[in-house]
Amino acid sequence: MSFSSEVKAELLKHTDAARHCRLAALGALINICGEFGIGKGDDYLLISSENDRVTEFAAQLLCGLFGRQYDLTSFDERSAVVVLGEEAYNALSAAGFARRGSLLEEQPIDPLVVSSDCCKRAYLRTAFICCGSVTDPSKTYHFEFVNSDYYHALGLKRLIADFGIEAKIIERKNHYVVYLKEGEQIVDMLNLISAHKALMEYENRRILKEVRNNVNRIVNCETANLNKVVLASVKQLEAIEYIIDTVGMSYLSPQLRQAAQVRLDNPGLSLKELGELLSPPVGKSGINHRLNKICCIAKQLKGEI
Repeated sequence: MSFSSEVKAELLKHTDAARHCRLAALGALINICGEFGIGKGDDYLLISSENDRVTEFAAQLLCGLFGRQYDLTSFDERSAVVVLGEEAYNALSAAGFARRGSLLEEQPIDPLVVSSDCCKRAYLRTAFICCGSVTDPSKTYHFEFVNSDYYHALGLKRLIADFGIEAKIIERKNHYVVYLKEGEQIVDMLNLISAHKALMEYENRRILKEVRNNVNRIVNCETANLNKVVLASVKQLEAIEYIIDTVGMSYLSPQLRQAAQVRLDNPGLSLKELGELLSPPVGKSGINHRLNKICCIAKQLKGEI
């Protein structure tokens, strides 16, 4: 099961006690998954989805709001819930929709339906169940709602902004995507829609990812430093050996001879460690200066400078 599926499974178990919050949830269902049409006998409200759990959720929500059982059916190879006649008008009116002509046109989110914070949460929670997704934080940070209507996407963005979270909108394949890309924002969003179990799992995976990244950075840094030490040591040893082979160690001053001998005897040590072996000991800059001077002498002997 994907991380998104885990989040949705948790949210589908959430029950809003207040009727106004359940009406906000119904508003999200209708705006994202619903359409109104003229039937042979009655006008109808259709809520359909490729995800059976969404239509089961819709049926349960309608049952709780209007006190009757709604059976699932199929529509265009998707599962669906159908509300007929006057009940359809009642559902639309209660969820903040106005009927225009024979079809339910896409409409902005009714501010009266999401007037309180709890209703905004219910709307966003249901919107995520219908059209949301979130990636596994061990891979990347991404949270989104996919909308067919720009104005509904804008409404979701504004609802999210009411809680201090700044989402962005991008157009993708004729759809409008409201998205978040920062880990902290996604954590806040999961808390906002009451996905508390998923939030803890998200944080655990996110922390583990950051620890791994930090370890990798440290290892890469140490590897880079080690490579610098090795390359510098090789360069210094080549210079010392050239001096020995051409003019001999006696060509060097006593201080430089001592530094050259210490490097020959300890090719793998760092500058700091080499400096501590000298008598008297010198600091990192002191031993580095002497070894650089030896390298310059070798270049002079080769005629390079």
